[in-house]
Amino acid sequence: MTRTGDTDLTAQSTSEAHAEAAVTAGVQGLLFEDDLKPMPDDVGFRGPTACAAAGITYRQLDYWARTGLVSPSVRPATGSGTQRLYGFRDVLLLKVIKRLLDAGISLQQIRSAIAHLSKRGIDDLTQITLMSDGASVYMCTSPDEVIDLLAGGQGVFGIALGGVWREVEGSLSELPTERLDAHGETGDDHANDELAARRRARMTG
Repeated sequence: MTRTGDTDLTAQSTSEAHAEAAVTAGVQGLLFEDDLKPMPDDVGFRGPTACAAAGITYRQLDYWARTGLVSPSVRPATGSGTQRLYGFRDVLLLKVIKRLLDAGISLQQIRSAIAHLSKRGIDDLTQITLMSDGASVYMCTSPDEVIDLLAGGQGVFGIALGGVWREVEGSLSELPTERLDAHGETGDDHANDELAARRRARMTG
């Protein structure tokens, strides 16, 4: 378990506290276990689409891109008339930032958390639960770490990135998607059809 200020945190607790915390974690949806598949790297979403999926304003999106918090990874703005394209991972991080802001976490703490998340591979993100006591943000990579935090009293709320992944995937399945060709140009794409198919598969079991 790592606090995003690079300080390791270990919580001591009794077995009864662990059991109670485990139940709490399960109820709150903090222990996310599912098989999630990433979108192709060349599939992108324009700014308005990214905003709609993440629940943020375009002003926030633009500011975070200019300050390097979350930059469009598929295609950055290279001049007048070019459209920034955000990847699925970018939109996921935007959604996480929105959640942390809504919880009252400072932008400084959020920048530290996002910097840590950005170093992780896309597969690792699905196994991370962010916990916060309102001041610091902790990255938990196992159910035991989530339970330790809850039992120790540090965790006020948590965000399972796998759960956020599902939400973003569902939102993007109903929004326009673009794919870059070999020359960096965009064209019609069926990536949103793939997202919609994944959503239908989950609904039908």
